[in-house]
Amino acid sequence: MIGRKYFLAFGLLAGCGATLYGLLTRPPKIVPSVNLPTALCASNCESEKPFHAIATKTKPRDQALEEPRSVKNLIGADFDPEKVSVLVEKSAYRLTVFYDSEPVKAYSSVFGSAPVGDKLAEGDRKTPEGIYHIRDLYLHPAWSKFIWLDYPTPQDWQEHTAAQLAGDIAATATIGSEVGIHGVPNGSNALIDARTNWTWGCISLKNKDVDEIYEVLSQGTLVEIVP
Repeated sequence: MIGRKYFLAFGLLAGCGATLYGLLTRPPKIVPSVNLPTALCASNCESEKPFHAIATKTKPRDQALEEPRSVKNLIGADFDPEKVSVLVEKSAYRLTVFYDSEPVKAYSSVFGSAPVGDKLAEGDRKTPEGIYHIRDLYLHPAWSKFIWLDYPTPQDWQEHTAAQLAGDIAATATIGSEVGIHGVPNGSNALIDARTNWTWGCISLKNKDVDEIYEVLSQGTLVEIVP
């Protein structure tokens, strides 16, 4: 009987100790536990290196904006999808499709309504910057097509968490998701021509242009977004 009391007392003490340890060591609310290794740079500390830095010097993209032929026609019907990549330059209001590291065709584009700076939190209306890959592509009832990017990446999580710890964004801020490339509401091409940044953080092209690039992009395509 005495042994049983000692056993129960020990179990209760151990349980309390475990609870206290959990309270002291569990991550704060600003870092969801499922993303803790990423946010603390414990699983993937290296972000992908800039991909188009050298390639962009090989051909003036302003000329590519005037190219009348479709990007698929320029690349060729038997193209290798793994050689296709995309560079988005926010300050130039330009999206360029590359093939085998060479620029092929450029398109006018606009961004989130707070276009300057990297995206740190949901609702900041900024377009993220960095290296991304296409997660999925599908038809969209309002904007023709939606090309879904894999935001947030481990690098985005690290920047989001650092901004919270520094007090740059609220401790309760969420990181957001559903960032992609899409068209405009029907009849709204003027948004692109006037360089009107109207989205919540996505990249927007004219519908005919997003329809065109849709033909050569696929899941896994690299998309680099720079200031």
